[in-house]
Amino acid sequence: MRQIIGLFLLLTGTIATSQNRYLTKTGELSFEASVPSFEEVAAKNESVTAILNTENGEFAALALVKAFRFKNALMEEHFNENYAESDTYPKALFKGDINGFELSNLSKTESKMTIDGSLTFHGVTKTQNSIPIILKMEDDHIMISGSFKVMVSDFEIEIPKVVKNKLSEEVAVVFNFKLKKK
Repeated sequence: MRQIIGLFLLLTGTIATSQNRYLTKTGELSFEASVPSFEEVAAKNESVTAILNTENGEFAALALVKAFRFKNALMEEHFNENYAESDTYPKALFKGDINGFELSNLSKTESKMTIDGSLTFHGVTKTQNSIPIILKMEDDHIMISGSFKVMVSDFEIEIPKVVKNKLSEEVAVVFNFKLKKK
């Protein structure tokens, strides 16, 4: 009897916990490191996994680096082999907390908030504070979008002198997530 009660409590706790999570496996993450007068250096990943704990505002997003798509296949190959070294560092991860998050405050009207966390890319983790985000509730989905900038050198990525003037040292990152209750 004690085992049955223990199992019941475990299952009840698991179900209660999962009701506080919203998830997507089709989030969008893009970046651009273009400079004027040269070929566009931009990529998009449409298979980013993201999860939000609506109880405390904890947020995490995971992107497979090889899932970034460029307009130019050769550029994609160079990115994966020479810059991101995606065989060695296959994932990019962001973990953070949405400041002042309250599920009950979300509506169809956009709410401006910030998120503090850490971004891990190319084996390096850097703190990213006060990233501006927009949240809203739309048809039982939580929509999160925003953008921020990072420096290539912060993630120990070396740009060869041959192409240094064709790539920006500052990379603009844009994200969009449509999270569904788990």
